[in-house]
Amino acid sequence: MKYWTYLRRRTVLLTTGVFVLLLTAGAGTYAVVLPSPADQTEITLGTGMPSQGPTRGASGYTYQRLTEPDRTEIIDSSGEPVATMTDGARTVQIYGPLRTFEEPRFTAAKVETNVWVRLAPQAWRAGAEQEQWFIDWLEGVRNDRSPDVLAIAFEYVDGAPAKKDNQGQQYSGDASFGPPDPLDPDGRAERSDFYDYLQVPWSFSDGKNSLPDPERALALDCSGYLRMVYGHRLGFPLLGTNNPGDGLPRRAYAMAEVGPGVALTPNTGQRARGIDRLLPGDLLFFNAQPVPSRQIDHSGIYLGLDDSGHHRFVSSRSQTDGPTMGDLSGEPILDGMGYWPDRWRTARRI
Repeated sequence: MKYWTYLRRRTVLLTTGVFVLLLTAGAGTYAVVLPSPADQTEITLGTGMPSQGPTRGASGYTYQRLTEPDRTEIIDSSGEPVATMTDGARTVQIYGPLRTFEEPRFTAAKVETNVWVRLAPQAWRAGAEQEQWFIDWLEGVRNDRSPDVLAIAFEYVDGAPAKKDNQGQQYSGDASFGPPDPLDPDGRAERSDFYDYLQVPWSFSDGKNSLPDPERALALDCSGYLRMVYGHRLGFPLLGTNNPGDGLPRRAYAMAEVGPGVALTPNTGQRARGIDRLLPGDLLFFNAQPVPSRQIDHSGIYLGLDDSGHHRFVSSRSQTDGPTMGDLSGEPILDGMGYWPDRWRTARRI
């Protein structure tokens, strides 16, 4: 999934001094304006409207402000996208080499993307491109090829090899969802957090102290999976409770309702709208109950468009006994008809 084909339908406008080419194929719109050298470069990306003209910042990049959600997109001197930063969120989408994510044992679908999802040292705000912390961070991260959010997420799918630290502690590898619980016949309970997987006690910044359950070693439920990827592995603050605070709460419903970052679409109790606002790395929230409602009881990570043009995600599910982008228990997509599209309720960028 290359950046310029991020949406299946798009409009492209190319302008030089005396030449205009317009390609139209539907509702999603991407416009690229390349004027003569004497003119100022102006680039508009995505479906949101520009909130102001482009500005210059670090390394001669162009910074374009967009809305829905409020964000800054960086373009290099050749007109290629560099990064997207969203106001109030630490998640940054960096554009780099193409990668392919797949699970051939469970789905024929593949996700090819040039988006690398990183965490900035602090939440973005308009104008931060002029600040030294961001200039230094962007310079270092643009060519960083260490595992990002998406790569780390796939370190826990079926068959992923075990990795251990210098003390012999396993920190990644094939994760289960957790043992069956007779009190939870539907298998939706969130009882396997990252510290259960690791089998280490944990003290959280909000005062909660937790001990691992030996029966849940190497297990991650849906929200525990997100906390492992974003929190334990990448350093996003974690809370031990479901209360508002400076960190990612324990359970999916709390992440959706009072979690950090930016809500991308409201939870109305019906199928979510605003799919065009999503970027790889966004957190997704679902109501998996038999009767539709606003209740949230499942979460996942948005991957982007698969090779069939569907918006696909990865999540830890009881039916698949762990993290997967596979099709068992329903195709994990957001568009079209099916189990998960009908149950998608909201999304958040942290």
